[in-house]
Amino acid sequence: MSFTAQDVAKLRAQTGVGMMECKKALTDANGDFEKAVNLLRERGLKAVDKKQGRIASEGLVASYIHMGGRIGVLVEVNCETDFVAKSNDFQNLVKDIAMQIAAANPKYVREEEVDASELEHEKEILRAQALNEGKPENIVEKMVEGRVKKYYEDVCLMNQPFVKDSSKTIKDVLTEATLKIGEKLSIRRFVRYELGEGLEKRNDNLAEEVAKQMAGN
Repeated sequence: MSFTAQDVAKLRAQTGVGMMECKKALTDANGDFEKAVNLLRERGLKAVDKKQGRIASEGLVASYIHMGGRIGVLVEVNCETDFVAKSNDFQNLVKDIAMQIAAANPKYVREEEVDASELEHEKEILRAQALNEGKPENIVEKMVEGRVKKYYEDVCLMNQPFVKDSSKTIKDVLTEATLKIGEKLSIRRFVRYELGEGLEKRNDNLAEEVAKQMAGN
């Protein structure tokens, strides 16, 4: 199957990988676009793995305010050099990550940070749910495993579907950015504030409140 220069450009736009790598992937995939995408992902993961031993101590601490000041996020994303930290590609990545945190409200960056006792408690709840559904005990553990994966998607930033493209996780987004930028990138930490979070909130019915005021006059 043949391919055109437009196919190479399209593959580059979709993956962020260099033109020569895209051309080679299309050649190896005999012009099959989806196969070429998968090849680049496989090769990209290997390239990213090689970068993990590097030190990434530069980067940005960025803020994002959402819903007119009702939600605020601070996030630290690291790279290897100050030059990259000042680039548009990196700054746009950090902004996307901050928006993700505001929208999806993760508790942790990655799975390894989940407290062991919290995870075990969650597994106990999931086991009880599966048993209460009448599932046989021999498949309960498999069900728990599947539901724990969903739990990680809810609470771990790296596992969450990207709010701008749900076909990718944040881990995928970071991998693609690493390949495009050419440096080790790492999300170190974040904090998210939501107005009134943790405070007791009034549940008064507005109509009842108005009626009380009118009765007192």
